[in-house]
Amino acid sequence: MQALLCTSLDGLAALSVGEAPVPTVGPRDVLVRVHACGLNFPDVLMVQGKYQRRPPLPFSPGCEFSGTALQVGEEVHEFKGGDLVCGISDYGGLAQFIAVDAGQVYAVPPAIDLDIAAAYLYTYSTSLYALRDRGALRGGGSLLVLGAGGGIGISAVELGKALGARVVAAASTEEKLSLARSKGADETIAYQADLSDPGEQRAFAVRLKEFAGEGGFDVICDPVGGPYSEPALRSIAWGGRHLVIGFAAGPIPSIALNLPLLKGCQIVGVSWGGANARNPSIRNRIHEELTRMLRDGTIRPHIAATFDLAHGVDALKMLAERGAVGKVIVRC
Repeated sequence: MQALLCTSLDGLAALSVGEAPVPTVGPRDVLVRVHACGLNFPDVLMVQGKYQRRPPLPFSPGCEFSGTALQVGEEVHEFKGGDLVCGISDYGGLAQFIAVDAGQVYAVPPAIDLDIAAAYLYTYSTSLYALRDRGALRGGGSLLVLGAGGGIGISAVELGKALGARVVAAASTEEKLSLARSKGADETIAYQADLSDPGEQRAFAVRLKEFAGEGGFDVICDPVGGPYSEPALRSIAWGGRHLVIGFAAGPIPSIALNLPLLKGCQIVGVSWGGANARNPSIRNRIHEELTRMLRDGTIRPHIAATFDLAHGVDALKMLAERGAVGKVIVRC
């Protein structure tokens, strides 16, 4: 089969399309002919050796996929050959075939095409778990979303509105902010793509406080990190929750611990993969809710760009350079 292969942990330069063996099918596995792979920021980190999991070399990145089930293991009764499926795996999605444990595979919701099916599981599951389960966001609350034009950010905007919150979206370009408004953001804030200057950081903190109002933000969704986190934290409400989801900006921020003390707030880690590995019932509940939201139109993933497998490196580069406005998928 054809696959985008990572042969060393030297980033995108170490990726190329080549031949790889079709995965073997274990007793609980589903072999899928991949239609599309949805890209996520951990894919970029993984090929640099910066993610918490390091697959054995060579491997194909890509943790989110849709396609057609071709073969199922002898212990699999939920699926059969020919079923349209989507799912999440640690890696391996940027290939023509992938074998995944049946517990990580779902039937594609009715009336949802395979491109959309490759673009919602990872980001929307993470955001729903983050906002509601970890952030306790409720109707009437206020939500600040950093990186609001990316996959996690834009899904958080949609889900924040679905949960009844006032949503303020922050992003680095007008194109990203426009998308956030189209997904329901009540207000938007533009910030510098490079916020390394301390003066700019202070100015950003002041603007966030203005938008937060006297009460502050109840929940902050932060998939960005770097120099953006501390200014955001300064705008949080008393008893608020700052959700740490990722570090798309690069550096992992160091937060002065007097801030959560003075705000009486919580800095809350969000590990969707860790949570559902420990309690699969969370994964199934979240998926059922997202399926309902897809069917009734509450959520609709925005696909920013579609690439073929031969240009998979270009797709990952778009993600790495934070150029994507919404979700990037690769058809395999």
